[in-house]
Amino acid sequence: MSQQSLTGTGRLRLAVPMTARDPHDEHRAATPLELFFDLVFVVAIARAAERLHHGLAEGAVAASVVSYALVFFAIWWAWMNFTWFASAYDTDDVTYRIFVFVTMTGALILAAGIPRAFDERDFGMATLGYVVMRVALVTQWLRVARADTPRRRTAYRFALGVTLCQIGWVTAALVLAPDRWLVPFVILGPAELLVPVWAERASPTTWHPDHISERYGLFTIIVIGESVLAASLAIQSVTNGGGVTSELIAIIVGGLLIVFSMWWLYFDHPGVHLISSNRTAYVWGYGHLPIFASVAAVGAVLAVAVDGTTGHGELDRTATGLAVAVPVAVYLLMMWVLHSRRGDAPVRRWSVPVAVVLVLGAALSPLPVLFVGLVLVALLMVKVGARLRGA
Repeated sequence: MSQQSLTGTGRLRLAVPMTARDPHDEHRAATPLELFFDLVFVVAIARAAERLHHGLAEGAVAASVVSYALVFFAIWWAWMNFTWFASAYDTDDVTYRIFVFVTMTGALILAAGIPRAFDERDFGMATLGYVVMRVALVTQWLRVARADTPRRRTAYRFALGVTLCQIGWVTAALVLAPDRWLVPFVILGPAELLVPVWAERASPTTWHPDHISERYGLFTIIVIGESVLAASLAIQSVTNGGGVTSELIAIIVGGLLIVFSMWWLYFDHPGVHLISSNRTAYVWGYGHLPIFASVAAVGAVLAVAVDGTTGHGELDRTATGLAVAVPVAVYLLMMWVLHSRRGDAPVRRWSVPVAVVLVLGAALSPLPVLFVGLVLVALLMVKVGARLRGA
């Protein structure tokens, strides 16, 4: 029986053998359940961006950036665990759906614990959410081990690695004070990233390149949505009678230019050809952590810029400009790292590094948000012009 039939028009079964899906399936697209799953992460990302916004507005820059990095890693890794597993083993039977719902419940618990994790470095609630998610994930991998004989060792390695890492997190939550959480992150964070590398060496799983590329694109839209929300709040501050100033108008225009440009730059280059093997998949998959985090951070810093115009923020103009420019620069650099090729024409190869320098320089201008937006538009014009000329 084809597993493809189970995800669309086929008859739903209580449980089917969780064997590997065909990585060359035609029309392999994100399922309604995967889209439902992503909604949970809209909540989690919104909470992380909100805490970053308030932390920066209060002037706690270093503490807020560190807390945001730790929290966003937890969000991103939970999403990664599910996405790559589903690409290879989505049977869409009743049992699979139930375990996905359990995973979503754990993700909601994680989201509920974000404010405390961000403000107090208390990851107790977030760890509980991970325990719930990992119980479901390990159970799914054990189902794979029973059904997919060629990849049994891979499945057992995933189950073992995930379990050991989770034991480490639980131990840290029980014995460490909140201000000591950087220590387990330095140790267990890399360990989490190495589990797939170790497990896949036994026998690679059959994730689908087109499906993975689409899933990453959908998640990019989710994080860009946080920046869209920030731009809408800036517009709202005008329509609610907060007073129209040239600085606020510049933030609105610049914010929209930044958001639209980030979307265009991401989707202008299909990513599917960059994930043709496990080695390139690790670069693609892990390289998106700073991309996702920086895009979501842009929404938070746009809100900080609006606060500055109304006198509700503690950052001065230069600090606000850097808060906007740095995540945009990180986004551009990581996109360049993922997409740059030695055979590219010089204009395509060096336009992004030049834009990064200009973006950071724009942070020192009188209207940093607007100038950053204009630099991104100029970069787009260069790239579009080069493509039209075939350069």
